Amino acid sequence: MTTQPDHGAALIPRPERTPEAVRVALARIAPHRLAELEQHKERALAAAIRSRRIGHLMHWLDWWMREVEIERRPDLFARCNDALAAVHRTAGRDDPGFRPAMDALAAVEAEAARAVDG
Repeated sequence: MTTQPDHGAALIPRPERTPEAVRVALARIAPHRLAELEQHKERALAAAIRSRRIGHLMHWLDWWMREVEIERRPDLFARCNDALAAVHRTAGRDDPGFRPAMDALAAVEAEAARAVDG
């Protein structure tokens, strides 16, 4: 785990950018998501084998680094849940509240990406 700066009181330190470190971090903060992580990894591995390209695995690791960032930071986790709830309250893409809710969700994801990429 790294000692990179946190935004608020993070539940755990940010993990190193390795599959095992991400899995261990997720097991500590969101163990209910481990099956999702493993299924996603199996799909990424199968796609990498089919295409003979590592990009699928890199995408998987990047995705889960962002997901762990959201899960480990109560500020991002709350904003993410609020945005998802707002999306689900809309009647679909034509609902006036849909775009602002999706923008809020995208902002959370972008902040998580900046945190793990920076």
